[in-house]
Amino acid sequence: MILTNGNLGYNGSHATSAALYPAWDLWHGGDFYEATPEGEIVWRHEDIHHHHDAQWLPNGNLLYTVAAPLPADKAARVTGGDPRKDGADGVIQSDIIREVNRAGEVVWEWRIWDHLDPADFPIHPNFDRRHWPMVNGLSITSDGLMLLSLRTTSGVVAVNKTTGAVVWHVGPDVVAQQHTPVETQGGNILVFDNGNLRTGSTSPFSRALEFSFSGQVVWSYVDPLPMAFFSPYMGGCQRLWNGNTFICESAFGRLFEVTPEGDVVWEYVIPEFAPYPQPLGQFITGQHNSCFRAHRYRAEALPWLRGGRDG
Repeated sequence: MILTNGNLGYNGSHATSAALYPAWDLWHGGDFYEATPEGEIVWRHEDIHHHHDAQWLPNGNLLYTVAAPLPADKAARVTGGDPRKDGADGVIQSDIIREVNRAGEVVWEWRIWDHLDPADFPIHPNFDRRHWPMVNGLSITSDGLMLLSLRTTSGVVAVNKTTGAVVWHVGPDVVAQQHTPVETQGGNILVFDNGNLRTGSTSPFSRALEFSFSGQVVWSYVDPLPMAFFSPYMGGCQRLWNGNTFICESAFGRLFEVTPEGDVVWEYVIPEFAPYPQPLGQFITGQHNSCFRAHRYRAEALPWLRGGRDG
């Protein structure tokens, strides 16, 4: 992503894997860079327990998710999931949200098991129980709330970062499986709803979904042929300055923009295909043009690009 100072914030995969469970390498990260438009690396931070998302904060700090073993008494309260896939060691990983400063020092941490009871957040039957609840997206709202997307249990929680308290939760009755919750200008929450875990679904489909803090859906985009828009994993959406919504259909490399009325006004499909590198290729086989996330920027946000037009 482009930072407020014009540099690029990059979230990549560390060469060393923590190897916490078989599928860990599908989403582990842990190698963060900040680079100038000229390509100079001006800051780097490494954490091999990082996974999925990260956010650069206005003060220059980095906020991200790390995996850590769930205490035994909490692990005993984990319900749902597929017990046939439990690890032999019985360890269940959970999540800590960590903030580090420019010196790489931890200045703030938030442990999810101190605030959510696993018994109240059952794992969906499709998942194993190696990771609860797996925070796969985070962002900060304009009034300082921290939004967390819960992958294996489905739902979004908002946390008062000052007090650590969970102030609201929207569950799987609204979002079936989601990525990257972000605040809209109207104060609602916009997420990419994968939809492959939707209760009673015979033909899974994805949607861009906007809802209020109370869980009321205020807008959504579904393709006229619903199953024609579907990313079973990853995905993202962004409310643009013109009121349209930019959507990243990650698994199939499709980027497109829709109006509030649901009309597609622009799209691009990534033409390059390749296999996932090992060890990821053992989980996702074949040739892919996947894109984890995409962002749209105004031309003035990228002054180092010559000849670009706004939009």
